[in-house]
Amino acid sequence: MGAPHPIFWLAGGILSALVAATAVGLALSLAARGDEPSPFVTNFNARVGSWWVMCILLALGIAGGRAGAAILFGLVSLLALREFMELVPTRSADHRALLAIFFIVTPLQYLFVAMRWYGLYSIAIPIYAALLLPARSALRGDAERFLERTADLQWGAMVCVYCLSYAPALLSLSIPGYNAAAGGLLLFLLVVVEASDVLQYVWGKSLGRHRIAPLISPNKTWEGFIGGLSCATVLGAALWWLTPFRPWQAAAMGLAITLMGFGGGLTMSAIKRDRGIKDFGNLIPGHGGVLDRIDSLCFAAPVFFHLTRFLFARG
Repeated sequence: MGAPHPIFWLAGGILSALVAATAVGLALSLAARGDEPSPFVTNFNARVGSWWVMCILLALGIAGGRAGAAILFGLVSLLALREFMELVPTRSADHRALLAIFFIVTPLQYLFVAMRWYGLYSIAIPIYAALLLPARSALRGDAERFLERTADLQWGAMVCVYCLSYAPALLSLSIPGYNAAAGGLLLFLLVVVEASDVLQYVWGKSLGRHRIAPLISPNKTWEGFIGGLSCATVLGAALWWLTPFRPWQAAAMGLAITLMGFGGGLTMSAIKRDRGIKDFGNLIPGHGGVLDRIDSLCFAAPVFFHLTRFLFARG
């Protein structure tokens, strides 16, 4: 028998972390001794339970290869798109364009990803959908707030569908001497991005004093940003064995996607402030909505994909 694939080592580490977190949550609940658990304990256990579900779904998606990953992220895109579109003003003239985004544009985008059709999935939404959908709405003859309505539809399709689709597209890269279809690059991206979010929160709660954008996201501080950024970069270097990168290249990639992830979180926080909401939804207990969980990933995925493709892939 050969040595286990590196992904199995990472999966074992994630499983151990989930088991440990579950044990901590159980101990905190038992420590209440019949009293009602504190909001912190309740939220902590809800978050851990959600992470179990998300990790299991991710494992099933990666096990299904390119098609499985495309289906999983396609469903996530639809859920995120639904949350986004519930916040933006639309009129009856936009309904057919909305239906097209949900039932034509999104499925086709992920079909092209599963087919490894880079020449089409890289331009289908930013060119064809971006031109055809506004024209379809204009045909209905309703010009009221047309520019705002069109921009909202375009932004939702770009962030929730186009940008996120680059995560499963990592499995389609052709890199000499490296099996991208095994999912190592996707796991590298997910672990670094999600760990960065957690580490920025921890550092911010521990040492945070100077807020970056207090009117947009009061919890984001320079101390949390620098601490989380540094730790996530080191984590990226430590996970080089999941990738075709050398350790210093993995660190540079970790830095790049962490910066983009931070930008994504801040941007989506600005949207929530504009709409006067705390979360995009409540589908994921302890986390909020789907878009709350993937905001950093949406910004990091396309940058990581293209950096990897341009610097390491063949063809």
